[in-house]
Amino acid sequence: MTMNNIRRRLLKTSLLGSAAVAAGLRPGEAEGQVTVSGESGPLRILILGGTGFIGPHMVREALRRGHEVELFNRGRTNSELFPDLKLHKGDRNNGLQALEGGKWDVVLDNSGYVPRHVEDSARLLAPNMGHYVYISTVSVYGDPTRPVNEDSAVATLGDETVEEVTGETYGPLKALCEKRVLEQLGDDRSTILRPTYICGPGDRTDRYTYWPARTLIGGDMLWPGTPDDDIQIIDVRDLANFSIDCAEQQIAGTYNTVTPASAFKIGDMLEDCLAVTAADMTPHWVSTAFLNEQEARFPIWEDPNGEFASLNEVDGTRAVAKGLKNRPTRETARDTLTWWKTLPAERTATIKAGPDVEREAELLRLWAERS
Repeated sequence: MTMNNIRRRLLKTSLLGSAAVAAGLRPGEAEGQVTVSGESGPLRILILGGTGFIGPHMVREALRRGHEVELFNRGRTNSELFPDLKLHKGDRNNGLQALEGGKWDVVLDNSGYVPRHVEDSARLLAPNMGHYVYISTVSVYGDPTRPVNEDSAVATLGDETVEEVTGETYGPLKALCEKRVLEQLGDDRSTILRPTYICGPGDRTDRYTYWPARTLIGGDMLWPGTPDDDIQIIDVRDLANFSIDCAEQQIAGTYNTVTPASAFKIGDMLEDCLAVTAADMTPHWVSTAFLNEQEARFPIWEDPNGEFASLNEVDGTRAVAKGLKNRPTRETARDTLTWWKTLPAERTATIKAGPDVEREAELLRLWAERS
């Protein structure tokens, strides 16, 4: 499929999509049926990864819209998923041979953490593809003490040969990955998406899941800071939807993918959790100063005056202007909890993020004594 044919097909699709939007549907939807219109047919999409957390949602959304999807991964994680899709088996660390000679309209890269790996794949694929969508992170920003937008400076590494991904190197390495993509593909063939905390069904980190899952247990529960403290998330399905939008429309540029700044508070998340669990849970708001004194950390939430406060004040208006839609946060809470309940008991016995039961009880006891 030539670039001109892609543009003609997408122009026609966008005109059809305008009518769908007027009817309250996503582009490409018509009364529950998804079609891909145009003389050149569906896009051929390669996903680097595809079977972790983000990837399956992208795969399903692309298939739902009628595109052809192929995967590249090692075949180790959730290998039972998508048995009917073509799998190019390999490794991003000097194992890209399975991709040689292939041609794709769009590449979705959600598994790139090491700049060398991203550069190798982008260089190999560049001559035989149309558009490259790279999933980065808001952690790239170099000064997290101030509100940021896409023009804010990104973090750097003193030694750019470092490849070990740690809490300190993760953001700078992703920033270098972005740079490698742009060097190989150029601004007009690249999309960089910078999500905040990605949450929803399938999240293996439990960072967001901690809140509805812990609420479900009930009893006295510690909630940090105040109900008005800002937080930001992105539902994995909204990220997937926007990624496929970028693929279809060749939306170039860099975009923060977040819920609107200052629109979602931790008190709102409490209400969401109580609504979807109907649990007999008593919230106890504990001051930020006390939690800092105790070196207690909670997922998603940050000290509003701390060094990472701006990561909950990220400007996402550019993505919204290009079509990003954030579903109601209560829907995210409901669907995350529904998914959580399907997991085996040995998985849900321990929530990976947040304080364990003993530590939470200790903090509540100490706070009660202080109060």
